[in-house]
Amino acid sequence: MLFLFVGVFQLQASVILIPMDAKGQANHLKAYGITYYALENNLNVQWLLNYRGGSFLISDTEALRRECQIRGVSFEVLSNGKAEGILEEIQSPSMNMDAIVLEKAPKIAVYAPQGNKPWDDAVTMVLAYAEIPYETIYDTEVLGDALLLYDWLHLHHEDFTGQYGKFYRNYRTTPWYIQEKADAEALAAKLGFNKVSEEKLAVALKIRNYVVGGGFMFAMCSATDSFDIALAAEGIDIAEPMFDGDPSEPGYQSKIDFDKTFAFTEFTLERSPMVYEFSSIDMTEKRRIPFESDYFTLMDFSAKWDPIPTMLNQNHTVLVKGFMGQTTAFDPATLKPTVLVLGENKFNNEARYIHGIKGQGFFTFYGGHDPEDYQHRVGDPKTELELHPNSPGYRLILNNVLFPAAKKKKQKT
Repeated sequence: MLFLFVGVFQLQASVILIPMDAKGQANHLKAYGITYYALENNLNVQWLLNYRGGSFLISDTEALRRECQIRGVSFEVLSNGKAEGILEEIQSPSMNMDAIVLEKAPKIAVYAPQGNKPWDDAVTMVLAYAEIPYETIYDTEVLGDALLLYDWLHLHHEDFTGQYGKFYRNYRTTPWYIQEKADAEALAAKLGFNKVSEEKLAVALKIRNYVVGGGFMFAMCSATDSFDIALAAEGIDIAEPMFDGDPSEPGYQSKIDFDKTFAFTEFTLERSPMVYEFSSIDMTEKRRIPFESDYFTLMDFSAKWDPIPTMLNQNHTVLVKGFMGQTTAFDPATLKPTVLVLGENKFNNEARYIHGIKGQGFFTFYGGHDPEDYQHRVGDPKTELELHPNSPGYRLILNNVLFPAAKKKKQKT
């Protein structure tokens, strides 16, 4: 563990508690937006880990109360004495709780192509719904070192291997596939690359350096495994002719370098362009679980000794509804021993939500496409988050958004 999160701010005459338990909060997702708003306005904020579902304690102002009312977020006004009592309870060695100071509103970037609609991606949907500002960047900006401006980066459902999402079998004759392929080739040429796969590798290497230098990266669905595959296949042609115009390199599987990846190891690449899959990392085709019983469990950590995974797992339930994607979940056999599993489906023996450290930075990979759309397909209507304001699956995304705001202090031991 590189950092330990500590600190208790000086309490005001009164404070506002944003409860995050199941009964106390009317809109969990917008509550994160309120917390972000408080940070933007330089209010004192503490994240109360494992206290009433991961509640927030914030300096009391009329403007904050009004904002909560406008956004439909439940809140409680506490006296100084009541708040001190809660903090004393949290700090007791017998309680698996902790109070984490949040210092600043993190600057957020979403890596996504031009023309991407907000409803194409769960992260952009929930950021917009929670009213948390973000900026969209893509290959030109990443290669131009724009990542240095941001505290938190989300990778849209991208294919970093240059195989266009492995959509070839089902969609190669559709206008949108043909156009997206042409756009990607034009952008690669404009940026000085001969192939899309070479350009995407350069982007992946920039993102790797961003994380190693202290950045936080969050990825979902195919952006998780395709990112690691691109890193492992650096300098190796793994793309078939329909993707890059020439044959793949003979025996490329034996040349993969697993030391270069963030999370995955000893995986086997899927060679056929007719198979909608990148490698043996993903569990989608190995799943044998009915829809009605598809849930994954959040792991329990020590708030005082393991504040980072505890923070990322804050929720009002330990059971989260499963949901699918091109990359639905991760085969535990392909995880590096340094990777921490935050959420798992034991019945199907799959990791759904994982976290790790790379250099001075952090990464979280979350399997699946949309936490409230079980089997999202191309062209499906967008999810209306107004119908899911208490979504446990979406809460996990927002935990990651707030993570860079936490006060960091070097560990003493």
